[in-house]
Amino acid sequence: MTLRAPPLALYVHLPWCVRKCPYCDFNSHVVPAAGLPERAYLAALLDDLEFAARDCAGRELVSVFFGGGTPSLFAAESVGRLLERAGRLFRTAADLEVTLEANPGTVERGRFADYRAAGVTRVSLGAQSFDDDRLASLGRIHSSRETLTAVAELRAAGLDNFNLDLMYALPEQTLEGALADLDQALRLEPTHLSHYQLTLEPGTVFERRPPPLPDDEDAFAIQLACESRLAAAGYRQYEVSAYATAGRECRHNLNYWRFGDYLGIGAGAHGKLTDPAGGIVVRTARVRQPARYLAAGAPAGRVEESRPVAVDELAFEFFLNALRLVEGFDAALFESRTGLSWDSVAGPVAAAEAKGLLRAGPRGRWAPTPLGRRFLNDLQALFLPVRAQRAAITDPGGLALSGRIG
Repeated sequence: MTLRAPPLALYVHLPWCVRKCPYCDFNSHVVPAAGLPERAYLAALLDDLEFAARDCAGRELVSVFFGGGTPSLFAAESVGRLLERAGRLFRTAADLEVTLEANPGTVERGRFADYRAAGVTRVSLGAQSFDDDRLASLGRIHSSRETLTAVAELRAAGLDNFNLDLMYALPEQTLEGALADLDQALRLEPTHLSHYQLTLEPGTVFERRPPPLPDDEDAFAIQLACESRLAAAGYRQYEVSAYATAGRECRHNLNYWRFGDYLGIGAGAHGKLTDPAGGIVVRTARVRQPARYLAAGAPAGRVEESRPVAVDELAFEFFLNALRLVEGFDAALFESRTGLSWDSVAGPVAAAEAKGLLRAGPRGRWAPTPLGRRFLNDLQALFLPVRAQRAAITDPGGLALSGRIG
């Protein structure tokens, strides 16, 4: 089979927050007492971008995503300078999608207009809940009123394409409370909703001191009720936790889930690049700690890992992403993105179908069933390399599939 270069995206990690939330396991850090090192970090990012671009010269960039942390702590001028440099280093799609994550409590009045002028076309707003008691239990620094204000300012700035992050199964949350949250979000008419369950992630404050959460049955009841409400409101579920109005799916995240390529720059950022000539897919990771990232004397010193994905791991890596999609996948996509033959996964696909986790659709497509989406980890595990499956049998604790995409 022929390995082909897929679409290319850029992820930029801005790792600082005003406060670390007790449920968060992302690479985020409280702003130092000396203040946000914005100028130094921007210089490091520009250096990192120049270095990363050498591996994909001539390719077109289809999306840019500023994630964190809290990217809205950075000035629009910094965002604009990085986008300007990317525009010089790459060909960019005519409809380039540029997403900025923002928290309602960190955006100064009028700043969204500056972000739009800098090149941002889409904003992902971390609402999480519209219940101030629930927000307090999550350690959030904003109120529900600040979210309403932020949405009004997004619209005033002409940024009508925006996502709301909304969590459910929150501490002491009822079904009625979760639906009230969702109804308030729908009244704001976002083009996209990320609707996901609060989970206790390893290494977080909530894992060490768990809050009183709804049990699994109650959480699933909330999920089903919210899915029904979203569908009735015209939001199509296209991924495990992502819903959008027609044509407003997040193109950057779709590229992840279709096993596309992406450069990752900034502290702790991960990347994936396909080398068709060499017949390999390469995973990269930058130095995780911001202080070490800033202290690196040369761009290569910011690269903590760069490794080809083992051939027997490629199928699992593909399905770890593609199985999140409601649309599923077909043999042509699998073969072009991995360089493997469809026959190499025919057995696990048949096993997944027999278990009711995967179903065949029109035009040779395969997609997870509702049962498969509910038990996604079990479905993904069917595609683990044989050696990993054996290790999981001898050490069940060694198999950890969170299903989360960073």
